Amino acid sequence: MNGTLHIYPDAQPLTEALAETWARMAVAAIARQGAFYVALAGGSTPRQLYARLAQEPYRSSVDWSAVHIFFGDERCVPRDHADSNYRMAHEALLAHVPIPAAQIHPMFDPAMSPGRNADAYTAQLLAALPLDENGLPVFDLVLLGMGEDGHTASLFPGTSLLQENERIVAAAYVEKLQAWRVSLTFPAINCARAVTVTVTGEAKAAVLESVLTASALTGSALTKSSSAYPIQRVAPRGELHWFLDQAAAQRLPENLRR
Repeated sequence: MNGTLHIYPDAQPLTEALAETWARMAVAAIARQGAFYVALAGGSTPRQLYARLAQEPYRSSVDWSAVHIFFGDERCVPRDHADSNYRMAHEALLAHVPIPAAQIHPMFDPAMSPGRNADAYTAQLLAALPLDENGLPVFDLVLLGMGEDGHTASLFPGTSLLQENERIVAAAYVEKLQAWRVSLTFPAINCARAVTVTVTGEAKAAVLESVLTASALTGSALTKSSSAYPIQRVAPRGELHWFLDQAAAQRLPENLRR
């Protein structure tokens, strides 16, 4: 899990830096291949990012007609539900920038079962994204966060999705939440050209310390048998960037802060 750490005093400069990174990657991808393929995350910090991207200078500097929006995970709820990642992204960003509707890909349709949704989303990814030499879809950017239990996307400790090696999208019932989720799996996440992991708040400081110090000791992503937290299995072929606020990073050793 080697990566670059970016540490900021609080949410405002972190959000600005993340927006600048997002826009830079979008412009580069569009110049390279005529499109930018991004998987969005849910949560309060991504909401701030999306709201910032809907403002200047990003609203004008990105060619939104070439942006293709996907989701890293989704709650199995209707799209207008308060818990829907799609609803949050739509309210904060998608309703305010000129992305063609056909290029916005919600992850969950309540007319289908969670498993059918996972299969349908797999088909969308394979049809819409560039594929690598193994036939796996390649995102230009996957946005991730980290929960207090070390989960990322909807890859929770103790769930079957952690053992998934073949499917790129899968559904699982998360017992602790008493809810179904649909999520990208590690094979899909780790094919990305770039992944950002955003972690904020003192409540996540202890887990973040464990995650990053364990990774620093091994010098790479941990194996399935040795990783205590799902986030430790994030190991993209391309860039990995950690965007942290000071509260989350407060327990990290000095050698990781440099």
